[in-house]
Amino acid sequence: MDLLNTLVDKGLRRELPSREEALAVLATSDEELLDVVAAAGKVRRQWFGRRVKLNYLVNLKSGLCPEDCSYCSQRLGSKAEILKYTWLKPDEASKAAAAGVAGGAKRVCLVASGRGPTDRDVDRVSQTIEAIKEQNEGVEVCACLGLLSDGQAERLRAAGADAYNHNLNTSEGTYGDITTTHTYADRVDTVQKAHGAGLSACSGLIAGMGESDEDLVDVVFALRELDPDSVPVNFLIPFEGTPLAKEWNLTPQRCLRILAMVRFVCPDVEVRLAGGREVHLRSMQPLALNLVNSIFLGDYLTSEGQEGKADLEMIADAGFEVEGAGTTTLPEHRADALADAGCGSHAQSGCGSHEAGACGSHEGGGCGPCGESAPVAAAAEVPEARTDLVAVRRRGAGTDLAPNA
Repeated sequence: MDLLNTLVDKGLRRELPSREEALAVLATSDEELLDVVAAAGKVRRQWFGRRVKLNYLVNLKSGLCPEDCSYCSQRLGSKAEILKYTWLKPDEASKAAAAGVAGGAKRVCLVASGRGPTDRDVDRVSQTIEAIKEQNEGVEVCACLGLLSDGQAERLRAAGADAYNHNLNTSEGTYGDITTTHTYADRVDTVQKAHGAGLSACSGLIAGMGESDEDLVDVVFALRELDPDSVPVNFLIPFEGTPLAKEWNLTPQRCLRILAMVRFVCPDVEVRLAGGREVHLRSMQPLALNLVNSIFLGDYLTSEGQEGKADLEMIADAGFEVEGAGTTTLPEHRADALADAGCGSHAQSGCGSHEAGACGSHEGGGCGPCGESAPVAAAAEVPEARTDLVAVRRRGAGTDLAPNA
């Protein structure tokens, strides 16, 4: 396909595809799917080889959130029967993190429900970061605490945080349909605060909430403009007891096309396969490793993932290798730019490159309207709801049971 050859060439040069090209990827047929995966896989291997980075989530505070994000089992008014507990103590969180590190995780993601942290919360998380760093040499720590106030990103960085996650989740045009208690602009502001403090910014999306192809392209192009170093791609887990419980819109094939589109638009960033992969990709998960270079190990915030041992076997069986602690995840040009950002402001040049002039918490581990059209795919059948695959987390943080890692 001329389209795929063009996208590979652009990805290898870190050039931005057109919106029409990105939409065309989402419109490809199932018969073309393996060609799409192979093409995006060339771009993935150019920048990340066959390495897979493992990340591990620690849910510091579960449930009881005052925000009304429709996708979230921890939201205001949620009737999902999830674990609910207040802040873990630093030593409890460090013990949970150690299980993930022992399983091969290179990054620990500390997540807390809520609109955003108070200064006391930042102190608490700072102590947790310090405890984890002291007990696990070389581990990366990413914080995900909601909307940040002025100065909080700097304090987290001073405590040893390496990254901060705050997802855009969906397009600006549809954001108000998903959440009303804060705005899309609030989320953009927090990602920019993380950039400004010299933290590695992590921001991604949730697919499967009833959005259009145009919405998906809009949010991914917005992410490229924001320039995060990592882009987690979540697939909606339709929890019973949440407003989106009936939204079963994804097939394994569509998930793969979405991941391929993200890779083409953000060729040299850490694209992370996040929440919902077991529910929606199912037996096709190994194919996704040709598109992403990062996954979460084990369980998520309020749902259970597949066994950590199965994750490791999947990576090995698919011919990939776990990224070692001594290996730099990002390509050299991005790693150098991130190091420079620690001494000043982060370059705002887009996730295709940090160079001037170049055209980037749900279950996981974080631009303007499209005026171009693409071929319209044949209407897909509505996938069967697989509620049997949605398992509420009952182990690990906040319980007396051993975590899955």
